Amino acid sequence: MDAKIVEAVVDTLYSGWITTGPKTKRFEKLLTAYGGHKVTLCVSSASAGLELMLRWFGVKEGDEVIVPAYTYSATANVVVHCGAKVVFVDSCPDFNISVEAVRRAITPRTKVIMPVDIAGYPCDYDELNQLVRQPEIQQLFQPESPEQKILNRILVLSDAAHSIGAEYKGKRTGNLTDITVYSFHAVKNLTTAEGGAVCLSLPEPFDHDAIYRDLNAKSLHGQTKDALAKTQIGSWRYDIIEPGYKYNMTDIQASMGLVEIERYDGDMLVRRKQIFDRYAKAFQNFSWAQIPEYETGEKKSSYHVFLLRIIGITEEQRNQIIQEIFNREVAVNVHFVPLPMMTYYKNCGYRITDYPVAFDNYSREISLPVYYDLTDEMVDTVVRAVVESVRIVLR
Repeated sequence: MDAKIVEAVVDTLYSGWITTGPKTKRFEKLLTAYGGHKVTLCVSSASAGLELMLRWFGVKEGDEVIVPAYTYSATANVVVHCGAKVVFVDSCPDFNISVEAVRRAITPRTKVIMPVDIAGYPCDYDELNQLVRQPEIQQLFQPESPEQKILNRILVLSDAAHSIGAEYKGKRTGNLTDITVYSFHAVKNLTTAEGGAVCLSLPEPFDHDAIYRDLNAKSLHGQTKDALAKTQIGSWRYDIIEPGYKYNMTDIQASMGLVEIERYDGDMLVRRKQIFDRYAKAFQNFSWAQIPEYETGEKKSSYHVFLLRIIGITEEQRNQIIQEIFNREVAVNVHFVPLPMMTYYKNCGYRITDYPVAFDNYSREISLPVYYDLTDEMVDTVVRAVVESVRIVLR
């Protein structure tokens, strides 16, 4: 947060337009140009965007949605809200969803696959996109809603809450699969305090302009006109065509996003990469340190979370190391506790023993601080705290 953000918000407050309006529409256009996809709808949160798209696709009771066991609760919760069954699958060593595990989990009831770009590192999208188009997989698909009949295969709905600005084979997230959803929550790289966006890149013959109008109505109680449209002379009348939701983004939020996106590549991502590189260099000579993948010939992270793993430790030892780090007045975290370990999902019958890679990743993982104002000296303080803490616990 700096003077530019404050000025943008104040300008909105004085503009006479604080809910969804011209700044939200401008932000949508900039996001579309940035990601290279076809159209963007800004919403109140990534969770709202994911649920909106599941409902748009007609996901309902009796359907199945494949979700990684290693993710934040929102990814699975929205499936539950729709009445569908969450089908968890295991991860790869890079934390992201296993395509082979996805393949084994597909049934005639599968309607959607929801990969998650953990920590901002893109999933294997070519493999996922090819999988849902394989003839034997397409033959399993049983379309019911009009949208399912048009697509005539499993939808790939990417949870890119962490990964705006990440790249996969020269393309940015937003344009890597059918539908992508961003998060602009307070802790995300690009923040609007709260908020999200739906990015559409559906194949022909989908009409993206028509879908945008439909989603715009769904996200605002099913109204055929939003507040901005109703301000036009003689345009007061509108209709309610369905019992929609209250998922719209406001111009106050969008004003922050407009500032952030203009300096995102040349400032925010640059600094976050510097922090990642400094951590990687600092830990590379320690035999116990497993440095996360964040840049390869095909993939480039958005540098959202640095997922350090300690080799050869137990979950209990990891917890002890975290406590030692806290004792040195350094805050770290764990991203994430796999959902089959959470009370609600355990009570639904899921067991973490069915997802051994996800559990192994979690049990050894410590998320180190990464944020724009973190100085090099502070990074070095974090490194010392981690090294000292590992030494004490493993001595």
